[in-house]
Amino acid sequence: MSIAPIEDLPRSCYYIHSFITATEEEQIINEIRRLPESRWTILSHRRLLSLPGTLTGSSRDTLIETPLPSFLSSVVARLKDQKFFDQSPHQVPNHVLINEYKPGEGIMPHEDGPAYSPITATISLGSHTVLEIYKKNEQGEREPKPTRRILQEPRSLLVTTGDMYLHTLHGISEIATDENLNEQAIVNWSLLGNKELYESGAAERQTRISLTLRDVIKVAKLGGAMKFINRRS
Repeated sequence: MSIAPIEDLPRSCYYIHSFITATEEEQIINEIRRLPESRWTILSHRRLLSLPGTLTGSSRDTLIETPLPSFLSSVVARLKDQKFFDQSPHQVPNHVLINEYKPGEGIMPHEDGPAYSPITATISLGSHTVLEIYKKNEQGEREPKPTRRILQEPRSLLVTTGDMYLHTLHGISEIATDENLNEQAIVNWSLLGNKELYESGAAERQTRISLTLRDVIKVAKLGGAMKFINRRS
């Protein structure tokens, strides 16, 4: 598996097309579809699911120690083999945020926050998307327009860490069709696995499920967490 940094970005951003197979993609999507609807959080522009659970504590920065679902075991093992998480506290992701985006849905530019070790691994299922990267100005505020665009193909892996994680924001525009797709506008164009699909310069989005795998720094065992909650109540 070829691992290369994305040129024209801090050398802490990596893109791998075909990180999982089409069969694995279908299996993971089917497992996600089997999860109870009640576990999803419905937002105005997407829905999301936090596994093995949502973060707790007064700062929402603590994960109750629980294994990730077994249908992600091969993905987690592969990430560990590639040593992306070697510098994180647990050396492996312990949390996944699942977002479902229908065509025309997106997410505002944001940072992932201090609850996580500064590394994010995102796998796209079902559809491509274009991730827009925003710089911060000297006051720490987001610049008004994105400076870079990353095309994430279905079954691809995008890893951000270091400067890319700490000093930029990222978002997805609420559009149904991505345009201006070319070598000049897409920073990872040379790393794409199937450029032919995008050479017309435009691509319609389908329903996309993203798996955002991270390492939550603070982990509490269930018994200890319940004692903490009882003392607060």
